[in-house]
Amino acid sequence: MLLHIGAFHLDVDSKQASPWHHLVPKTRVLCTLLLLFAIALTPNGRWWTWTIYAIGVGAIVLLSRATLSVLFKRVVVESVFISVVLLGTLFRGGGVVLWHWGWLQITTEGLWVLGSVTIKALLSLLLANVLVLTTSVPELLHALTVLRMPPLLVAILASMYRYIAVLISEFQSMQRAALSRNLMGSQHWQRLVIGNMFGSLFIRTLERGERVHQAMLSRGYEGLPPVTVSKSGNRRDVIALTLTAVLTVLGQGIYLFSIV
Repeated sequence: MLLHIGAFHLDVDSKQASPWHHLVPKTRVLCTLLLLFAIALTPNGRWWTWTIYAIGVGAIVLLSRATLSVLFKRVVVESVFISVVLLGTLFRGGGVVLWHWGWLQITTEGLWVLGSVTIKALLSLLLANVLVLTTSVPELLHALTVLRMPPLLVAILASMYRYIAVLISEFQSMQRAALSRNLMGSQHWQRLVIGNMFGSLFIRTLERGERVHQAMLSRGYEGLPPVTVSKSGNRRDVIALTLTAVLTVLGQGIYLFSIV
């Protein structure tokens, strides 16, 4: 999620004023996790259940007033990487064979699984991106800490967000130096030079990481970026969590009722 956004401004809509923004970050994370787990744990082919969850996800998107162009652009870019996994589900065996060519075949079972996994991935990506778009990174990390996520993991996420842009800038400067020396004239040289640049960048990363860590410790670093105001929940947060829980129970109830 970090490599396709300009200047790594993840939270481009964090300053908006909306019912979703009025919730404390911890509540937003909990609502997102509840829906994510409900979507992911629903078995394949439960279309009515996913319709209920799609209504909930759509309501969150509308209430958050997220910039739709940015949201859909991120979802499309992330879907490119997921599509490799999705296509693998299309050629699984089982059911009626609809098309085959050699050892490749498309069956009704493959289409069934592909449709189910695609809906799960799309709804999950929309939820995750809305959360990141509308919540500042320090608040998001602080919410994860309050929810008892291991502090070391939160610190790794914070450092990755903060310094991956520095590494990309370092790589771009190395690339410009290679271009100025005419070392990128052919594909063979491009592969060779880029491979060497990645190796050099890895070594520089270790050295710079040590220097940065020592500098951070000397300035009172405690593992997380500072949060200016620690917000506490209110009635809105209770209502939001209750509605999310009711939505997940309703979706699972429809699934269980259809089995009976």
